[in-house]
Amino acid sequence: MKTSARQGFLIGCGEAEHADASAASMGSKAWNLLRMANTGLRVPPAFVLGTQWTDHPDTGIEHAFASGLPALEQAVGRRLGNAADPLIVSVRSGAAVSMPGMMETLLNIGLSDRTLSGFLRQTGNPRLVWDAYRRLVASYGEVVAGLPAGLFEGELERMTQERDERSLDFSELRDLTHRFLDLYAAGAGRPFPQDPNEQLAEAVRAVFASWNADKAATYRRLNNIAADMGTAVTVQAMVFGNCGHGSGAGVGFTRNPATGEPGLWVDFLSNAQGEDVVSGRRSAHGHEALAQSLPAAWADLQHAAGALESLFGDMQDFEFTVQDGVLHLLQSRTGKRTPRAAARIALDLLDEGVIDADTARHRTAELDDSDLQTMRLVFKGHSEPPEPLACGMSASAGIASGEIAFDGERVAARVKDGARVILVRSDAETADIGALEHAAGLLTRNGARTSHAAVVARQLGKVCLVGCDALRIDLEKRRLHIGEQRFVEGDAITLDGNSGGIHAGTVRSERVPDRPLMARLQALRGKPAKAQGKRKR
Repeated sequence: MKTSARQGFLIGCGEAEHADASAASMGSKAWNLLRMANTGLRVPPAFVLGTQWTDHPDTGIEHAFASGLPALEQAVGRRLGNAADPLIVSVRSGAAVSMPGMMETLLNIGLSDRTLSGFLRQTGNPRLVWDAYRRLVASYGEVVAGLPAGLFEGELERMTQERDERSLDFSELRDLTHRFLDLYAAGAGRPFPQDPNEQLAEAVRAVFASWNADKAATYRRLNNIAADMGTAVTVQAMVFGNCGHGSGAGVGFTRNPATGEPGLWVDFLSNAQGEDVVSGRRSAHGHEALAQSLPAAWADLQHAAGALESLFGDMQDFEFTVQDGVLHLLQSRTGKRTPRAAARIALDLLDEGVIDADTARHRTAELDDSDLQTMRLVFKGHSEPPEPLACGMSASAGIASGEIAFDGERVAARVKDGARVILVRSDAETADIGALEHAAGLLTRNGARTSHAAVVARQLGKVCLVGCDALRIDLEKRRLHIGEQRFVEGDAITLDGNSGGIHAGTVRSERVPDRPLMARLQALRGKPAKAQGKRKR
């Protein structure tokens, strides 16, 4: 593959070598995509603007139109803005170090009033056409024009009337799109841009700018990431998970990131796009939904997971889209995990021959016995544990008790007074990272286990339950209903990250050592250097 002196890169565009490519120059996300494509995994073609253009986005945009976009158009056989056969793209961030959900992504760039008919001819799917267009208007309004997400979410709620948005037909989505266009024009003071070239330029500029967003800066501070590293921008041909029930989008880990247990750990939504899963505004289903509805894609995903671990030598966090039954991989990165999971994964990978003993020792060097303990609730005076008030999906194991707080300001104030606090939110969003730093746990009504906010909570060691339908939050009265029980802000609850249960009050917990795992880790530390694992057959 070819690269210019100004750091522009191509992925899956028919080139042969890429001598100057690295995680530092093209971001780890794009670097991993390049390696995946080179090993034959199905990755949509893309071009990448390098990290050095973070502070000079206009120069990067010039390169995009002069070199990157023409190469992508030739590879796909479609042109951005072409009325008869339009190219539709995503625009994604990617620094050299993984920062899940801290920067922006825009999907469906290239749709406009002029290209809709050509996109309809391509797909023969009017529902997909209007669904993708309304998504573009809303996300572009939020990310580029700076409009509040609630502006579009509120209109969507009025349209759905508590129905699943995936049940909307094409005429309802067409009406919704026209309403979104009106909301955009009123909020932005100008019509939604109908020139796909302008859309692409502004999307690239917004993704570069998101490197300096407050949540990205906070994440870098918490993880000691250099502020001058910058982000790359990947412009990639779209694949569509919202084509119908033979399609969908998901996020997965090649092993359980909370416990380290082997086996795919996947969140999936049929007839959806990836942002539905990672945004934290929607709830998702486990791998069973994918396995039952799309068994061939599930089999392909299992094979791909093994290939990813062999390629990168570690447990992976990956995103994928299934379009009309065909699996496409959109990214893969080393997965964030709990300390206990880190030990289990390193030891298992050693036993499977994926890594050697020195690598396993290095990955577990900072762990001690306390990291390998689990927490469990202790209910005095009960022969059987009482039923929880409700259950959510556990995104991070452990036990956390604390006062209910509905926003970051309340969390900060109560923690300053010495209280332990549980942050309770409707959505699991990465904008809450500052509050998550101080809270003992996170509980949300919506969101998936693999949403970016859940990934960050797990990395920070916070207990996290998401997708609890039984929650009803009244922010005006600062009240919370969990099933039939009412709480006010400041009341205590307990989250059981092992079972997903939610209990009233502060429940005592105790530590339980994982003795088999401790014994395995001790045996590793006693092995001679350079010992190799034996691959299981």
